[in-house]
Amino acid sequence: MPLQLDMTDRVVLVTGGTRGVGAGIAAVFLRAGAHVEICGRTAPRVHGGAARFSRVDVRDPDAVARWVADTAGRHGRIDVAVNNAGGAPFADFATASPRFHRGVTDLNFLAPVFVCRELFPVMDGQDDGGVVVNITSIGARRPSPGAAVYGAAKAALESLTASLAVEWAPRVRVNAVSCGLVATPGAAGHYGDAEQTARVAATIPRGVFARPEDIGAACLMLASPLAAHITGAVLNVDGGGEWPAFLRHTPNAGAQTARTHKR
Repeated sequence: MPLQLDMTDRVVLVTGGTRGVGAGIAAVFLRAGAHVEICGRTAPRVHGGAARFSRVDVRDPDAVARWVADTAGRHGRIDVAVNNAGGAPFADFATASPRFHRGVTDLNFLAPVFVCRELFPVMDGQDDGGVVVNITSIGARRPSPGAAVYGAAKAALESLTASLAVEWAPRVRVNAVSCGLVATPGAAGHYGDAEQTARVAATIPRGVFARPEDIGAACLMLASPLAAHITGAVLNVDGGGEWPAFLRHTPNAGAQTARTHKR
């Protein structure tokens, strides 16, 4: 998919940019000409492009402060930040430990809080401000059995997005991208073999999982001048969400599904 947006010489931070969705986001900004800084707890084995890696645990506010200060010091600015680091394994809420629940909350909510807190004085001091994009999930707005605290943390991140968009306007825009199911190596292992994955994909109106680059393209658009008047928004990138369960029991359900998957 050719990119029409030019981010030449823009400085972009992507947390958790070493693999999966984060790597896809980093790749899109690299192709658009940006200077991309990625972080994670372990270095990537391979990363196509010129993204610069820093070893950072984003749950540690002091580590985040050092990373943001170092990046701003080397480049003289930070234009875009994508809070992508997150995730959680499936776990039964009642039996998971308090430490587990705290860890999920720290990674999916407090880590973006720490990043945003350090970014604001940098972006607010720039002539053209800056842009923050928070990566959330469909789990923020629908039941997430087996990932209840993850969904709650993402809901909190969407609330933070709306509040900061108002508090930091007009110089810093803050938006969120809500991801549906994304085709990553981790997702493939979670949903099973090709046949099982295809059945899961059939629950999506478009009939396919998103690619990591699809999430990256949405982030690029929100970071660009095309979105100059968009702030406080949550952009769904989910292929239409999920087929309503009741449609499985209606007379025309099979025809509706078949028509959608022919497109």
